[in-house]
Amino acid sequence: MPLQSPIRPSDLRGVSRLAIDATVGVTDLVEAMHLNIARVPGATRGAATGGITGLVYRSIRGVTRLVGGGLDAVLARILPLLGDGSSPPGREALLAALNGVLGDHLAASGNPLAIPMRLRRAESIQETAALPTGKLLVLAHGLCMNDLQWRRQGHDHGAALARDLGFTPVYLHYNSGLHISTNGRALADEMEKLVRQWPVPVEELAIVGHSMGGLLARGACHYGTAAGHDWPRHLKKLVFLGTPHHGSPLERGGNRIDFLLGVSSYTAPLARLGKIRSAGITDLRHGSLLDEDWQGRDRFERSSRTGRPVPLPDGVDCYAMAATKGKTVESLASKLPSDGLVPLDSALGLGLPESRRWVLYGAHHFDLLSHPDAYGKIREWLGGLNGRVVRPEGAAVE
Repeated sequence: MPLQSPIRPSDLRGVSRLAIDATVGVTDLVEAMHLNIARVPGATRGAATGGITGLVYRSIRGVTRLVGGGLDAVLARILPLLGDGSSPPGREALLAALNGVLGDHLAASGNPLAIPMRLRRAESIQETAALPTGKLLVLAHGLCMNDLQWRRQGHDHGAALARDLGFTPVYLHYNSGLHISTNGRALADEMEKLVRQWPVPVEELAIVGHSMGGLLARGACHYGTAAGHDWPRHLKKLVFLGTPHHGSPLERGGNRIDFLLGVSSYTAPLARLGKIRSAGITDLRHGSLLDEDWQGRDRFERSSRTGRPVPLPDGVDCYAMAATKGKTVESLASKLPSDGLVPLDSALGLGLPESRRWVLYGAHHFDLLSHPDAYGKIREWLGGLNGRVVRPEGAAVE
């Protein structure tokens, strides 16, 4: 088979814009460090260098923007003539990772590399279940991932649930660098359109969210209900896989590094490098779901303040699954119980009964996407019917 390039012609315009932004940003960083190092002790702090030095930095920024504007104009005329081919998985993975880290900047700057939110049905699923059913399943991926990555090590929860339980899976594809509340509200709108336009009556709606995707699902339920949408009344089950409901210690650690770098005027410019991370990532500090958790605030400020609590949706059976690297319960006493990214107390911290919580031992965060035991539990939860569990072969047991 011919090799597929991970870059499409249209990507060149987005990459060129990003390169220009990066050059200007590095120039600002170098100028700030230059200013702080050269400043006479006790002198008034300024925002930029002056004289010939300042002229050099301003010239670099001016020429960079001029070249960038010209290049963007030329590419805008040429690229439509080249057309775009298919989007191979390698490109999708690169684009998803880039959006996870810089997605808010890409969207705000109108960069064509920004991923628009949409719900998709994979071709492989359409072959498995060509006709839509009344059992609708929406799968939401996590940070820096995309909808194609639900297929891992030859397994796809959506395809398996279509085969075993008759669900029709639909995969969410979104820019994970945007605020979780922004994506949650957008997902609520997409869910409303999906249910209204579904070709057969929706009998049952379920959502499976991995990592950040679970937070989006909770946010969508909140905003969908507040907007008076119809789809929340169809929602029966909500499954969270390694979702950081109480935040991620990795992002809290990054916030501490920002604070420490900002203590000294000499290292403060370096804090800008850490602050390129997206709004989606900083929302993971405390698992923030709502607009009011970040509006009017500096999202990089050093604070232990958590977001406003958001209750689980009424009338919906919710389930939480977590993973831990610990091999056994006993082994957890000597180490922090975590899957490498999300601690157990964050993934399971919803106050759910034992019957609706489950832990996969000796596993990593991404093993929740493919481990047979994890799938078995998801199938059991989604196959439950009036207190019974429907097995793949159709037999039901109490």
